[in-house]
Amino acid sequence: MKFICIGRNYAAHIAELQHAVPTEPVFFLKQENAITRRNRPFFLPDFSQQVDYETEIIVKINRLGKCIQEKFAHLYYEEIGLGVDFTARDLQRRCIQEGNPWEIAKAFDGSAVVGKFLPKSQFQDVQNLNFHLLLNGEKVQEGNSRDMLFTIDQIIAYVSRFMTLKTGDIIFTGTPVGVGPVHINDRLQGFLEGEKLFDFKVK
Repeated sequence: MKFICIGRNYAAHIAELQHAVPTEPVFFLKQENAITRRNRPFFLPDFSQQVDYETEIIVKINRLGKCIQEKFAHLYYEEIGLGVDFTARDLQRRCIQEGNPWEIAKAFDGSAVVGKFLPKSQFQDVQNLNFHLLLNGEKVQEGNSRDMLFTIDQIIAYVSRFMTLKTGDIIFTGTPVGVGPVHINDRLQGFLEGEKLFDFKVK
């Protein structure tokens, strides 16, 4: 299993981090050790002074696929969920400044929180889904999948040009505006169309 994570897929988030708007999907990988699931705690790493939450709609690949045409991409996932792409922001800034890869900032152990998945069939339009994050009971992040620069199907088609997608792979589709740091004892709750899909604490 691998995590394919899409960066810079919401215009307002791009603006808040002062990045350039991409003309093609930007993606990076997290390895299997990055997973945190079943509402287990997220443990702050000791190598970063600023770890930010990034709440994202996620999809689980359900079959083997390579060079998938966009018109067939919807056949390659049946479940949609919500997750958190934790980012060591201070390390990421340094990596960007030095022109280095992002793995130490994005792919560290526990950095991919995977919440509950829901059947895609229960939604009328996957490109019109509301989601939000509560941090200690306060809404800090809110988005809708219609605001993605690249749709879920476009992402699947694009990524599959470069690497084979396998059953169980999970795609993080990008985060909206409102990212921010977490601290010990914080509680994060994520909601997709009003249904709570994760609820965990920071340790």
